[in-house]
Amino acid sequence: MAKTSDVSDKIIQALADYLKRDAASIQTTHHLRDDLGLDSMAVIEMLYRIEEVFNLQIPDQDLVGLTTVGQVIAYVQGRVAPPKAPAKAAAKTPAKAAAKPPAAKRSTKSKKA
Repeated sequence: MAKTSDVSDKIIQALADYLKRDAASIQTTHHLRDDLGLDSMAVIEMLYRIEEVFNLQIPDQDLVGLTTVGQVIAYVQGRVAPPKAPAKAAAKTPAKAAAKPPAAKRSTKSKKA
């Protein structure tokens, strides 16, 4: 959970620095355009800065859904959190290894043919 607040703090601080505002004045419910006054170019610049801070790329098609501070935070958290997913995939690998008996049946069929 410390990572979650770290992501949130970094994003809010990046917005505060860009807007030259106090970070405490920026809420997760704030709309980037309507509440914070960012135009389209400013939103793109901010997201570019966030890409740099978190060393990730935000595809153009994902930009449309990032309209509030909270949505940006949730998106970045989802992008920086996935190391847990490969662990689950690795756990499934032994189960796939157990599925090799059907392959043995195939070799039996090839002996019949």
